[in-house]
Amino acid sequence: MKKYKVVIIEDNIPLGLGFKEVINNTQEFAVVSVYDNCEDAIENMLYDDAQIYLVDIELPGMNGVEGTREIKKARPKSNIIMVTVYENSDVVFDALCAGATGYLTKNLPPSDLVDALNETVAGGAPMSIKIAKMVVGSFQKKPSKIELSPREKEVLTLLSVGNSYDVIAEKLFISRNTIKFHLKNIYIKLQVNSNIEAVQKASKENLL
Repeated sequence: MKKYKVVIIEDNIPLGLGFKEVINNTQEFAVVSVYDNCEDAIENMLYDDAQIYLVDIELPGMNGVEGTREIKKARPKSNIIMVTVYENSDVVFDALCAGATGYLTKNLPPSDLVDALNETVAGGAPMSIKIAKMVVGSFQKKPSKIELSPREKEVLTLLSVGNSYDVIAEKLFISRNTIKFHLKNIYIKLQVNSNIEAVQKASKENLL
């Protein structure tokens, strides 16, 4: 049976070797290299030809987030799991935006590490429960700090569904000049320069 190749990038050598022992005791995975920095791992990417990388975030020299970017740039199909002591949302999103597949904490039981590897090759995104909750929470829409008046919202809503100025004027019983006045205020508030940009920004800010 062909095993998935794993590279470990961890400057805590005992921890890295511990991960290696756990992984090499499986039938599906084999550690091909253990590095204590990203630079060496990146230099040997072609030689290692790994499908999975376990990467610490706090590393000497290039940190794990930047290392992840470089690995994904060179090997887009590689799966990168961040393994770290951090559990704050900023670091989580830095890692995920850099291309990390999953995110685990260093105090995880050995069985969870193996489960995470299996989940990764199956197309999943392994995360600790705490981190998964933060990710979900951060994706929930936050109230916008931008405030549009009720009339401005009416004008923009009608505009967003393709109504012309004349149709909007007729529906709201206002003149074209009044519509232009409202749009001018909308542009200023949303910091945009066109109707399309205004509709897109308002939708993004959950204003419509």
